[in-house]
Amino acid sequence: MDIKLNENERIDDLEFNNFKIIQNKDGFCFGIDAVLLSDFAKNIKKDAVVMDLGTGTGIISILLCGKTNLSKIVGVEVQNEVYDMACRSAKLNNLENKFEVINENILNLMDIYKKGTFDVIVTNPPYKKINTGIINEEEKKLISRHEVLANLDDYIRISTNLLKDRGEFYMVHRPDRLVDILDIMRKYKIEPKEIRFVYSYAWAPPKLVLIKGVKNAKPFLKFRENLYIYNDNGEYTDEIFKIYHKSKIVKE
Repeated sequence: MDIKLNENERIDDLEFNNFKIIQNKDGFCFGIDAVLLSDFAKNIKKDAVVMDLGTGTGIISILLCGKTNLSKIVGVEVQNEVYDMACRSAKLNNLENKFEVINENILNLMDIYKKGTFDVIVTNPPYKKINTGIINEEEKKLISRHEVLANLDDYIRISTNLLKDRGEFYMVHRPDRLVDILDIMRKYKIEPKEIRFVYSYAWAPPKLVLIKGVKNAKPFLKFRENLYIYNDNGEYTDEIFKIYHKSKIVKE
């Protein structure tokens, strides 16, 4: 398929289902967090209608189209250039009938969709509060990494409005925000059901946390086994190779 690339764009092979993705090397490319979230959410029910809040270039949505039997996934992306890449990636993979991308701020979604529209919501939101950490001057990376346009409360509040009763919520975030995440989930009636910590090495502090919640569910929290990215010798663990379908990936 003939897909036009803009300056500094490239097509990366995801080495899964022959999927590929368009990325801009000067922008914010997807990381292992997005891949791990797609694996964490791979058991969503058949024919689910899914929303990917902050889809970026569409990596989570594309992978879920291959890992699950969902009927449709809507990716929401506010940045025009990144939205355009996601649209072209959907076309590149012949996923236009499954993967719809909309160019919108998540704060406006309640004006577009009725309450209880979606079975599942997945999100890899900006991790850093505004005015914290190292500020990247490039706007695309700033919006991707910092809560510039919407904060954690917004992502969870909007999710509970868009989810059906007993709908599932999947998020990847930083462990240092875990208390805030659980507090806000309970605030908006999304009950935390599963947590899995991700470590670079067994001896290091956790790098990421994967969280599943269910709207209006009863309290019961399960801690999944820890996920380790590297062995002590610096090689990827067997589970990471399995998640990546034994592909060779570049270390972050």
